[in-house]
Amino acid sequence: MTRRGRHGPDTLRVGTGAGMADDRIYPGVKLLERGELDYLVCECLAERTIARETLNRKRKPEAGYTPMLEARARAFMPLCREQGVRMVTNMGAANPLGGAQALQREALELGLGKVSCAVITGDDVTELVRAHPGLPLMESGVPVEALLPRLASANAYLGADVIARALDTGASVVMAGRVADPSLFLGVMMHHFGWSYDDLARLAAGTLAGHLLECSVQVTGGYFADPGKKDVPGLADIAYPFADITRDGGVLMGKTPGSGGRLDRMTCTEQLLYEIHDPTRYITPDCVLDLTQVELAETAPDRVRVSGAIGKPRTDSYKVAVGYFDGYIGVGEIGYAGINAVARARLAGEVVKERFRLEGGVASELQVDVIGMSSLHGDPGSRPEPYEVRLRVAGRCPDRRSADLLGDEVRQLNMQGPAGPGGPVNFGAREIIAVQSLLMPRAWVQPEISVLE
Repeated sequence: MTRRGRHGPDTLRVGTGAGMADDRIYPGVKLLERGELDYLVCECLAERTIARETLNRKRKPEAGYTPMLEARARAFMPLCREQGVRMVTNMGAANPLGGAQALQREALELGLGKVSCAVITGDDVTELVRAHPGLPLMESGVPVEALLPRLASANAYLGADVIARALDTGASVVMAGRVADPSLFLGVMMHHFGWSYDDLARLAAGTLAGHLLECSVQVTGGYFADPGKKDVPGLADIAYPFADITRDGGVLMGKTPGSGGRLDRMTCTEQLLYEIHDPTRYITPDCVLDLTQVELAETAPDRVRVSGAIGKPRTDSYKVAVGYFDGYIGVGEIGYAGINAVARARLAGEVVKERFRLEGGVASELQVDVIGMSSLHGDPGSRPEPYEVRLRVAGRCPDRRSADLLGDEVRQLNMQGPAGPGGPVNFGAREIIAVQSLLMPRAWVQPEISVLE
């Protein structure tokens, strides 16, 4: 069914309001103020986010949505109301219903009245995974049964169809949990233009646009900037991107005139290749995308036309992210400076490992890094030694006591030698949530949509 936005029934403008759970809010505000959007999409879930929020919800039942939801709602909702912009987001995480209720509370407090929210549930397939322990893990081929005693969450990456259905309700906000990143954007296009899963060329174009938009400022220069080599003007005031989409699948990327950052063929190329394992077969819930024929053309400053994506039919399965407990991590840091700083830091690392052993600490992995010397590139070889470094000792531990002990041993170097330390920190024991994946038959997963008026 055709929807008429401010750009007419044949053109749609969709912008990015976030690319991760704790992304900056200010650029989203500026985009709403100046971007003449039809829709704002906030993508806020990393691989481990839902597992983390599932644990938060167990501790506090009304929690489980992304922590910055209320702050984003306060910043965005008045402008969405003023500009006539509808918002789509996966900030619901492990509790989409709770996220929608929190957003509505914020809207009421802002004097906006009742904001209708379409809530998408059904991505949580934890019980289905428990009921089918023989499903193989993609990373190892081992049955998921091996993880069930430590299982924290299992969520299917839903596709664009459920976003389109939620928008069809007429709700001002769509609140979802796990939905594939580009599908959040493609769902807007399917709703607005009435595209179906038979429109493979359009699905490919929309999925590609979603992939370019999903990481906020990565496509406008944020991850691109390298001073003197790849300069990005106005990086402090970098803009979130938008895309103009036409009914026939045309894609024109852009950012608002005069805003910070840069959007050009180079920045789009880097984001195009981001997280792509096989450019001939980028699998999403909506189509299998071939990127090898994509062309990027600069049509004006900060405007790039994208074409050439090839779409093949979607698979008969959903990818499922399985989050599970994997022990604890303990981390401690301390600094050394001046003559012989590197040697003192290395000695301190050896001392920590031995003291940890003497006091009964247990770790399956221990890593000692001299930050500023060897933490990223290993053995420094003939590289010149810096005048100041920071020692970091981290360990994967089976119990909380060992993880705490490791950080304590580093912190206690402040008095326990070697000479001249500074700024010791024990970051404390942190529970590790690891993630593996499996494929689940599409027919097993039944998303549902409810509308909170």
